[in-house]
Amino acid sequence: MEPAILGIDIAKRKFDVALLIADKMTVGKFDNTPKGFANLEEWLVKYGVERVHACLEATGTYGDALAEHLYHAGHVVSLVNPARIKGFGQSELSRTKTDRTDAQLIARFCSAMKPEPWQPLTPEVKELRALVRRLDELKSMHTQETNRLESADAVVRPSIQDMIDHIDVRILQVTRQIRDHIDRHPDLRGKRDLLETIPGIGPGTSAMILAEFGDVSRFQDAGQMASFCGLTPRQRQSGTSVRGRSMLSKTGSSRIRHALYMPALSAIRYNPVIRAFRARLLANGKHKMVIVGAVMRKLVYLAYGVLKSGRPFDPTLAGLA
Repeated sequence: MEPAILGIDIAKRKFDVALLIADKMTVGKFDNTPKGFANLEEWLVKYGVERVHACLEATGTYGDALAEHLYHAGHVVSLVNPARIKGFGQSELSRTKTDRTDAQLIARFCSAMKPEPWQPLTPEVKELRALVRRLDELKSMHTQETNRLESADAVVRPSIQDMIDHIDVRILQVTRQIRDHIDRHPDLRGKRDLLETIPGIGPGTSAMILAEFGDVSRFQDAGQMASFCGLTPRQRQSGTSVRGRSMLSKTGSSRIRHALYMPALSAIRYNPVIRAFRARLLANGKHKMVIVGAVMRKLVYLAYGVLKSGRPFDPTLAGLA
């Protein structure tokens, strides 16, 4: 028997739900807390529902606890790129936007599109992701304070420099935590060692890949893994008049795209496969930034290859004749 559909519009403190059973929609609102999760379960029982296919947008971290609660309670859960749901709403010519109508839209999307089930991260990957994202935050803070220091009045420069020094210490501490965490878990350690056989991928990038992509077996192929972070090309072409330049779709994780930019530049210098790949693109007249995007995508393909096969990077197998 197919489970009922539950669309969820998540916010920091509350979440709206729309329960769809046989074309009948019922709505509710609950606190985004463990007590609210329990109230949701009681609400479902009231309507005679034992199992749902719950669908919510993959935005931020507000929905993580609810998604895990529903998963461990035996429900099917899907975390969906918001762009897909937005596009579905546009196809319906939706004009009203409230938390309630958004939950109803998500329920209709789930019923029509049947998105793939989601599985929570393993505890070690979840902890690694928290550490990697904290390191990103610290580096961002460091950049902000450094920029302030350049134009700051002399009276506040010592305060800013103290903050920069403090952030430097924290960056070193979290970097060490990430390394030690990976070393303590044999599976993560083995995957890190495989990734770092790819020229251009160092400790920071390997940790990001392990944290943000999780288990690569959840992707059907390398192309799906590239789509996950918005690195697939999007073309604009129609008839004889529209010949738009290809660009990245960017309908995926901007965090991953940002993290792969500098490794792509490094790979262009040191990775023989990437150098040959870049040369072919240049010969075909591709724009330099288009090439960087293509190199980022190529790195994802190489990462998928070594992780899926369990074998170190081999330039002869990766496309270097």
